[in-house]
Amino acid sequence: MCTVCGLPKELCICEEVAKEQQRIVVKIHKRRYGKEVTAIQGIDPHEIDLQDLCTYLKSKLACGGTVKDGVIELQGNHISRIKDLLIKKGFSASQISL
Repeated sequence: MCTVCGLPKELCICEEVAKEQQRIVVKIHKRRYGKEVTAIQGIDPHEIDLQDLCTYLKSKLACGGTVKDGVIELQGNHISRIKDLLIKKGFSASQISL
């Protein structure tokens, strides 16, 4: 049973509702030696499984990445494709800013 909505885990809609309320910011950071990192910020780690989302994005973008301090970091510049992938995962397009 879910502690928030009271439904069984299979029918729980808490994560779906939380996806629509997130304000996501996608930025590109430069690291040493000119390497670029795509950072995805603004996703609440208490409502959405960041590790699962990071694994999904890494497999679709064919890159490495990690979750640090509530921020998903992906190796390389993926700003052109990241919005479409987040929309496919159920996030609202109007809440994603690049």
